[in-house]
Amino acid sequence: MTGPGQKRVLFICVHNSARSQMAEALLKDMAGEKFEVTSAGLEPGSLNPPAVQAMAEMGIDISGKKTKSAQALAESGEPFDFVITVCDESQAEQCPFFPGPAQRRHWSLPDPSALAGTEEEKIRAAIAIRDRIKARVEEFIKEVG
Repeated sequence: MTGPGQKRVLFICVHNSARSQMAEALLKDMAGEKFEVTSAGLEPGSLNPPAVQAMAEMGIDISGKKTKSAQALAESGEPFDFVITVCDESQAEQCPFFPGPAQRRHWSLPDPSALAGTEEEKIRAAIAIRDRIKARVEEFIKEVG
């Protein structure tokens, strides 16, 4: 339930397995009193282990989060003040559209599920993506929070 003065934010990407989950968790952690936040994906999958590890390294546990369907959210008619897509520009054709009157933003971010290398290299790359998301979330809070 949205509290008094809270803005509703939806982060959306293809699978709801990494970028949108990290953005949701970071915004909740940094300004949860100002925002009601959720995330969803076009094709919900399972959480990305390097993304889970990247968040755990900063003390935020997303390991128990479930992926959610953008389609189900759209069908529920829930209104959002902001819909922020977090797909990579190279996946622009796959990046979901969410209906409704929300203000729309796009943050082009690489997909952690596409990372190659050893497990340690994937985690380091996921941490770099997490840090980019954190910087965007900080900007967003300053702008609209």
